[in-house]
Amino acid sequence: MNAPRILVIVGTPFAGSLNHSLASSYADAARAGGAEVRVVDLANDAVPQHPSVRDEVRMPRTDADVPLTPEVAAYVADVDWADHLVFFFPQWWGSLPGALKTWIDRVFVRGFAYRYRPTGRLWDKLLTGRSARIVMTMDSPVLWNAWVYRNAPIRSLRNATLEYCGIKVRGVTRLAQVRHSTGADRERWVRGMASLAATDAESVRPRERSALVAA
Repeated sequence: MNAPRILVIVGTPFAGSLNHSLASSYADAARAGGAEVRVVDLANDAVPQHPSVRDEVRMPRTDADVPLTPEVAAYVADVDWADHLVFFFPQWWGSLPGALKTWIDRVFVRGFAYRYRPTGRLWDKLLTGRSARIVMTMDSPVLWNAWVYRNAPIRSLRNATLEYCGIKVRGVTRLAQVRHSTGADRERWVRGMASLAATDAESVRPRERSALVAA
């Protein structure tokens, strides 16, 4: 049986962050559990340029279309490779960091992640068979975040992006009041990521491999 393929996305532009420690713990434990792991680190890897024309948010269909840039094509290939995606990011202004949002805009493109049908209002979810996990850090308390912000970044990423494209979200972890956390709190959170990774490495089932889908 093939090993599960896990893509870890660290969605902060700040190197050496708590999210990096969490992601590193997860990746190490997933590898130890037998999974193949790739890491996209937006503090060190290229953040794609914000799209400026419509063609940059869809797969090229003809030679006349705007081609994917080399870094975007590599990121698309990473998502296509993965059975399971794990997102680590801090909540900024009640939303996702701009680097992660731009990465999603450029990578989850029409013709790869989803495809509109010629008639009606339905669409095809082209990333079905994959799963995901979301880990978000934040300074606000959990109840404040739910009441005032309505868990906006989680709902946006889970409902309007991942599940829209057919990716089933297996779990969401919110680590709250980071600014007031202690060293012991952070160590506990880091250990918790290793536990989640061990679970995912054992339970994620490799999907059938297929070529990239174009609209």
